[in-house]
Formats: sequence, C-alpha cells, structure tokens
Amino acid sequence: MTKPSLPELLHAAVTAVGGTERPGQVAMAQAVEEAIDGGSHLLVQAGTGTGKSLGYLVPALAHGERVVVATATLALQRQLVERDLPRTVDALHPQLRRRPEFAMLKGRSNYLCLHRLHEGVPQDEEEGLFDQFEAAAPTSRLGQDLLRMRDWADETETGDRDDLTPGVSDRAWSQVSVSSRECLGASKCAYGAECFAEMARERAKLAEVVVTNHALLAIDAIEGAPVLPQHEVLIVDEAHELVSRVTGVATGELTPGQVNRAVRRAAKLVNEKAADQLQTAAEGFERLMELALPGRLEEIPEDLGYALMALRDACRTVISAIGATRDRSVQDEDAVRKQALASVESVHDVAERITNGSEWDVVWYERHDRFGASLRVAPMSVAGLLREKLFADRSVILTSATLKLGGDFNGVGASLGLAPEGTEGEDVPQWKGVDVGSPFDYRKQGILYVAKHLARPARDGDRGDMLDELTELIQAAGGRTLGLFSSMRAAQLAAEELRSRIPEFPILLQGEETLGELIKNFAADPRTCLFGTLSLWQGVDVPGPSCQLVVMDKIPFPRPDDPLMSARQKAVEEAGGNGFMAVAATHAALLMAQGAGRLVRASGDRGVVAVLDQRLATARYGSYLKASLPDFWFTTDRNQVRKSLAAIDAVARQAESQED
Repeated sequence: MTKPSLPELLHAAVTAVGGTERPGQVAMAQAVEEAIDGGSHLLVQAGTGTGKSLGYLVPALAHGERVVVATATLALQRQLVERDLPRTVDALHPQLRRRPEFAMLKGRSNYLCLHRLHEGVPQDEEEGLFDQFEAAAPTSRLGQDLLRMRDWADETETGDRDDLTPGVSDRAWSQVSVSSRECLGASKCAYGAECFAEMARERAKLAEVVVTNHALLAIDAIEGAPVLPQHEVLIVDEAHELVSRVTGVATGELTPGQVNRAVRRAAKLVNEKAADQLQTAAEGFERLMELALPGRLEEIPEDLGYALMALRDACRTVISAIGATRDRSVQDEDAVRKQALASVESVHDVAERITNGSEWDVVWYERHDRFGASLRVAPMSVAGLLREKLFADRSVILTSATLKLGGDFNGVGASLGLAPEGTEGEDVPQWKGVDVGSPFDYRKQGILYVAKHLARPARDGDRGDMLDELTELIQAAGGRTLGLFSSMRAAQLAAEELRSRIPEFPILLQGEETLGELIKNFAADPRTCLFGTLSLWQGVDVPGPSCQLVVMDKIPFPRPDDPLMSARQKAVEEAGGNGFMAVAATHAALLMAQGAGRLVRASGDRGVVAVLDQRLATARYGSYLKASLPDFWFTTDRNQVRKSLAAIDAVARQAESQED
C-alpha cells in the first residue's frame, strides 16, 4: 500500500473536524513535515483562523514518532485532547492503518493525591496529621469543596483538577494534592498502585502524542530529572509565551512566611539544637526583610548576606537531622517528614542560590500590601538554557500567531537562544522561520488608528485628553469596546471616570468578577465595554459585533523599575547591543501584536484598533512596532475613524434588529 500523501491526510482531518482547508494551513503542514523529516527546527507564524493545530498534528502523526505538544493555556490543551486529536486520529486511521494513542500529562500537583485524601494533611504546629474533612466546617465553602472532592475521587478516572467541575479554590485543592518534593513515591506510598499522577505518567509512556504545558516542559529541561517521556519531535504551541513561562519556573522566591512554615514543620522532627538554629536564622531573616527597600540588589547588603548564609547553613543542618531522626509517635511519619523536608529544602535552595551570587542571576526585593515582603531571584536570560536543553537531539516546531516581530523572526529567535536565521556553525541549531499568513483580509477588515494629537503619555501622569478621546471612540462604536491598559491602576481610573461620563454603556473591569464571567458578559451584550490589563491582551476570543473597537491606552513597555527587564536591558547594552530594542521594544511589540489580534477573530469581523499613544506614529521605534501588527489600514485621522466606527456600529445594529 502506497503511503498517503500529506495533502490527502490533511484533507481527511479537516473534513473530520468540520473545518475548511486554507492555503496557510497547507503551507504550515508542509513546512512542519520538512522540518521533522530533516531533523531541523521551525518557527512558524500562523494567524488566527489558520487552523494551526491540524497544521502540525497531521504531519506529526503521519511521521509516526513520539511527539510532545506543549501549550501555554488550559483551553488549548483541552481542545487538543478532547476535540482535535480524537477526530484527527479517527480520520487518519484508515489511511495510516494505525490508531495513534494520545495522553495528557501535567505536574504532580495537578492530580488528586489519594494519600492526602485518606490519611490527612500534615499540620504545622503539632505532630502528625489532621483530618481536613473534620477540621473544616461542613457548611463552609472549604468544607463543601472538600466533601465534593471526596465524592469525586470515587468517580474520576484521571484525578486531574481540571476535570473537576465546577472547580475549587486553591486552598481546598492544596488539602488533597502534593508537590513532587512532598510525594512519598509510588513504592513507599500505600496508594501508589492507584496513584493518579503515576497512572498519567504510564499513559504518557505508551502514547505517541503527549500533550503537556510549558511549565512541565521547563521543569523537564531545568531540573535534569526527566518528567516527560523520550520523544523525537517537540511542538510548542502558543510559543510567544514560552520564555516567560520558563523564566517563571526558573525563578526562586523567599518570604518570611515560607521560612517560618519550614521552621514549624521541621521543629518536631529534629533535635533541639538544630531546631533552635533554624528558628534563630528565620528570625534574623524576617527582621531584615522588614527593613529592606524594594528594588534590584546588584550586590547583596552585608547584613542580608549574613542572614541568608545563616539560613542556608541552618537548613543544611536540619536536612541532615531529619534524615537521622525517627519518631514512631508521629502519625504517618513518612508523610510528615517528607513535607517538612520539602519546605526546608526549598528555603535552602533559594538561600544558597542568592548567596552564591551568580552573575547570570538577578536578585530583587519586593513588598506587596497583601503578600508582604519577598526576595526573588531569576535568570538574567533563559536563552542559553533553551538552546542547550530544548534544541538538542530532537526536531522542535514553535508556532504562534505572533512570532514575527518588526518584520522577522530573529528577535523571538534570540530570546530562545537561536542565532540569526541562516547562521552557520558547528554548535549552532539550524532553524527556519515561516509566516503562513492569515485567512483574514486585515486591510479590509480593520483600521489601525493612532491618536497622534494626544500629548505624549508620562508615567502615572494625568491623561485627561486620553480619557476624552476614549469616551468619544466608545460613543462612536456604540460600546463594543475592549480596553487594554498598561497597568491595573490605569484601567481602574478609566473605568471609574467613564462609568460616570457614559453610563449608557456598561463597563466591566477586570478583577470585579472571574475572567471567564467577564468575557461571557462582554460577549453577551454588544453595548458593554471590558477594561483590563495583561491577561486581556492575550486571553480574549470574542468574534462578532461585541468587540469592534480594541483600545490600547499606551505602548506597553515594561516599567522602568522592573528589576528583571531593566537588568536584561543593561546586559544587552554592556555587550554592545541595543538594550531598548532587544528587550523593551520586543516586549511591547509582542504584547501589541497579541492585543491587536483580539479584533479580528472571524471572517465577518470589522473594527478599529486604536492606540492612544502618539509615539507609535512619531517615535523612531514606531515602525518596528507597526511592522509587528496585522496589516490593518493605517490612519491618524480622528474624524475618519469616528465615521468608520459609526458605520460599523450601524451595520451591527441593523443585523441585531433583524435577528430580533
């Protein structure tokens, strides 16, 4: 039997999911096939509506080797496992003459722990464990969540938190889950044979396609102990998020609360001398954290350095003591010991990392009104880590709607540890960038408007002229507005002001309800506006007339006092590069591209992306930022934009009246 061609397979898969084959999808599938066959790497930009999931799944399944697909969001993971993969496997089965297995794999804390559920949770102040079901009042929200999870444990096949609907609070879930450090291990746990996390790993070992998240991919790369099965092909979807997710996993944090929790957990398991040493070190650390000033610590102050060394050494003593001490009077001693050890080791590792003072790390102090003081340490860059761990011994496909910034892929490539496209070298990963376009006609469907007449925005300054402009735009659009703000404070001020100015248009504000509820309500009423910050720039998918105006209050450069971004920018400058363009402008371009992508989500969508920051039209870097956005028709004519919005609103109103 002749091997089926890629176009035949793609046609069968697209038909099975009820989709329409698009030229961009075909081009993407061909590029993915070439990269996998050649063992090379590919960055592929595929605009909204291309159907990129099938664009990589079909050639990957046809190749027949194990594939790991890593995504940033739960929504895409569920789409792949519950819709795209089952339909694609069924559609390709007759031609491939095999039925590839697929599985989802997440970090251990995402799965229900049967030991925690049945034996209880180690508590901090006393010996042994306590029954969380008895401790929580049955009428409380926590008590109700715990009882519901106990019933769910008897029904679920996966134990996956995301399969529990409706969901539960983080506090409730923490009572029935463990981190990888706290886990007893399948061989030592009475429930090891039934463990949901272990079963998920076993399913992944047998599967040809494993769907996971960026965080677990980062853990697999960083920690050295493999958590993902061996694979020949890695596909990273939503790849514009990868660097920030890997940075998050590689970031350590130390707080007084975290240290005191480690002290309490270890106190009953070690000798008095070791316990006192850790208690004294914790008190010294907490005292200094109350005095510290926020900001980057390019050099660790001497007194803080001594406190961290004392903490590190005390943790080391306790870790040795926990291993040497046994106390049969402690209920379920192994679980109590494992949790205490996990807490102390976490404190030790961060304290040691900061005191070691690597030139590749950035250390800073933060103080939050709600969460208190913390020390944080993050890698200056994850590019070297990704180059070494991600692109060796496998073909890597990275895809997103926004990878081509300023007209090429080199900016995103550099953040991933890749040399400029086409660079030759013995240890230089070879890669190719492909833009397969979009099925949408952006120049006919959208307008990019820059309010050039507004004053240049100053940091945290009064922007009365911007609020005037925003008010007029919303009125012209008849509501239908997604407001993307560079800070939560700016979003709150705008919502408060416009609620009094134009009460006829309801304004939803991020944080006042869950994100899911906000988006649902925004989509339901076309006259409604939704204002918010970072997660809205990337997380809103509302096709149709409810979103016909996307407003950005200003170019979303990182804050000048952001310790990590400013450190990265400085490092580029010291190496002779342009730190502003490499870090700040790239960060802004990526967010703006994502934000502008909220406007056109379907072939019938029409509207305006309005940037209320003159710098996009007047500054030298403006052309770089504009080149990163969809190819909308561009204007700075405010009257023309108001007329266009009014016309779009009129068409939408007419359609709505006909539906009624």
